[in-house]
Amino acid sequence: MDSNYSAIPKNSHLELQSRYDSENPAVPPKSHVKLSSFDEESFLDSKNLNGQDGGDDFDDNLDFDIASYPLIVEGSKQGSGISGAVFNLTTSIIGAGIMALPATMKVLGLVWGSILIILMGILSEISVELLVRFSVSCKASSYGEVVQCALGRPARILSEICIIVNNAGVLVVYLIIMGDVMSGSLHHLGVFDQWLGHGVWDHRMLLIFATVVVFLAPLCALDKIDSLSLTSAASVALAVVFVVVACGIAFIKLVEGKIESPRMTPDFGSKKAILDLLVVIPIMTNAYVCHFNVQPIYNELEGPSSQKMNRVGRITTVLCVVIYSLTAIAGYLLFGKDTESDILTNFDKDLGIRFSSVLNYIVRVGYIFHLLLVFPVVHFSLRQTVDALVFEGSPPLTESRKRCFILTLVLLGLIYLGSTVIPNIWTAFKFTGATTAVSLGFIFPSLIALKLGRKGDGLSLVEKTLSWLMLIMAIAVSIVGIIGNVYSLRSKSE
Repeated sequence: MDSNYSAIPKNSHLELQSRYDSENPAVPPKSHVKLSSFDEESFLDSKNLNGQDGGDDFDDNLDFDIASYPLIVEGSKQGSGISGAVFNLTTSIIGAGIMALPATMKVLGLVWGSILIILMGILSEISVELLVRFSVSCKASSYGEVVQCALGRPARILSEICIIVNNAGVLVVYLIIMGDVMSGSLHHLGVFDQWLGHGVWDHRMLLIFATVVVFLAPLCALDKIDSLSLTSAASVALAVVFVVVACGIAFIKLVEGKIESPRMTPDFGSKKAILDLLVVIPIMTNAYVCHFNVQPIYNELEGPSSQKMNRVGRITTVLCVVIYSLTAIAGYLLFGKDTESDILTNFDKDLGIRFSSVLNYIVRVGYIFHLLLVFPVVHFSLRQTVDALVFEGSPPLTESRKRCFILTLVLLGLIYLGSTVIPNIWTAFKFTGATTAVSLGFIFPSLIALKLGRKGDGLSLVEKTLSWLMLIMAIAVSIVGIIGNVYSLRSKSE
């Protein structure tokens, strides 16, 4: 009999993967059922299949629809290790948000700023572990699936919209920073201007477009997040270089007595200071949001388990708390009240130490490369979520290169357009931080834990208390942030 299918090796393992059950939308797709390896000789020796002879009637004797169970050869499936998962999760967290932290430190003061960085890291890790725990119990392979399992289909759609808005906003911010640093802004010189003088690179939109086409599009076209492990490791290394250089400069200036006395607590002396305080808290809650990439990273772990993923999360949290704290403190000490919302733009002037211009270039150019390597990781979860929302029930993107390529092009085009409209990163962060980021990082995970915790794998008293605490805190931060944003826009318009 002629067939379009190729033979599967005898010693391979197979998986049967059930498709989505449209009649029961509250239940996400079940886990894979693994079959033992196929022994051809034993099969030929056997003349009995379900009590009947084999032969030509073999296909008629199957009591299930083989079309409903796509075969996956496990021999071709390799998972990532702990280190690769840590790099990918760290890259999901440390992006452009780190550049806004020194400005938040300027508003909150060194003491409260440092406390909030540590506290938000701990709470974020708790929410990640709750999310992993109930994702595994629901056999959910994506953020939307575990939300649907706990809260229903409308909540899943809402969570996926939040992921799309949050990730698209973050990627727009990345492009804004690249444009500001390379071609300059109204008050700051760009790297190319300092190197080469005025030229075609002064056209910010053209420079960003070239960056998207030449550097970002090839990386974003990759269809597996595990493929980005090496780029994620490089991006974390570049972030560490930025932190080391910034801390080194701050230490030298501190020893030489060239640093002004920093503010230790928030300033409540004016209406503007209070408005800044209301706006800056959601930006701080936005700093650790990586929850949309937790399931994809878990799915590609080698021997995935809750314990292994929790280990990944804890290592990542410690690493990010250290990097965030050092960056925020060093950046604020260096520039004090002149700290910009994007601190990279502060590194275009003489720092008052030897080799100042060289260090400026290292910081700015190094962090541009960091963002280039972070961009595809955040884009991956954005593309997966858009695909799940728009093309529900379709085969995975790994099985449809054409759909993956078209989605990538459309999303990159829309993100590019967004970067030409939004004026600065502070505007983007203060709105996403007060709405989508706080929802993805705290509101949805808390609701999932409280709802599913009533069943089988119940919550302890401490876990239930923490879940309620995170939920109340997240709602309060969201309300306060939105009010602060509205008042801030109104005061500017006046």
